Amino acid sequence: MQILVVDDEASIRELLSFNLKKNGYSVETAADGREALAKAAGMDLVLLDIMLPEDDGLEVCRRLKADPQTSGIPIIMLTAKAEEIDRVLGLELGAELGADDYVVKPFSMRELLARVKAVLRRSAKDSQSEKGREETLKIGGLRLDFSSYQAWLHDEPIALTPKEYELLKLLVTNPGRAFTRDELLERIWGYEYYGDTRTVDVHIRHLRAKLKGDENISKAIETVRGIGYRFARRTA
Repeated sequence: MQILVVDDEASIRELLSFNLKKNGYSVETAADGREALAKAAGMDLVLLDIMLPEDDGLEVCRRLKADPQTSGIPIIMLTAKAEEIDRVLGLELGAELGADDYVVKPFSMRELLARVKAVLRRSAKDSQSEKGREETLKIGGLRLDFSSYQAWLHDEPIALTPKEYELLKLLVTNPGRAFTRDELLERIWGYEYYGDTRTVDVHIRHLRAKLKGDENISKAIETVRGIGYRFARRTA
C-alpha cells in the first residue's frame, strides 16, 4: 500500500514516514500542495495537512476529488486547529470536500495508524463487496450505480462526495432500518470513532440538500429521535 504524507513540517513528515514504513507501507512525502497534486496519482491513501503554504490542504483535497484520476483515493485530513469552532468547521469542510477522516494534532501514532488501517480496509472491502452484486439500484427518481459510485436524481447527476454516496447507499439498501450515529460512523468510517458524532449529522444535512430536487427522496432520510437515521421508503 502506498501512502502520500503531505505536511510542510519536515519533522512531521519524517515521523509519519518512519512509523508508516515500520508498519509495512510504502511512503512518499510532499511539503506543499503543488507537490502533493503532482504525486497523488496511484496512491492508496493521502495524509493531508490543512495548513500548507500556497494551496492549503482544503484546496488540495477539493482538486484531488475533482480529478477522475485521484477522486477515489481516500484522504485523511490533519490539522493543528483544535478549538471547538475549528473542529466543527473541519467536519463541515471535510463532508463537503469528501475527506474520509479528520485528525487533530497532536495525535497518538497508535490512533493514526488505526485510522489508516481502517480507511484502507474499508476501501478494499468496498471494492470486493461490489463484485457479483446488481450494479444499479433505482428508487423512485433516484438511481445509484454501484460500480462507478455515481448517483442520479431524475436522470440528473448528483455531485456526492464518497462519504455521502456510501451513507446514502447504506440507508437506501436497508429501507426502514434505523442506524445509530455510532453505527453509521463504524460502518461508513470503518472504525470505532471516538470523536464527535456530529460528522454524521453534517453528512446527512449535505445529503438532504443535494437530494432536495425530489422531496420524496430527501424527506425519506428520516431522523430517528434519540437514535440516528433511517431511510423510509416513501417513493413508488
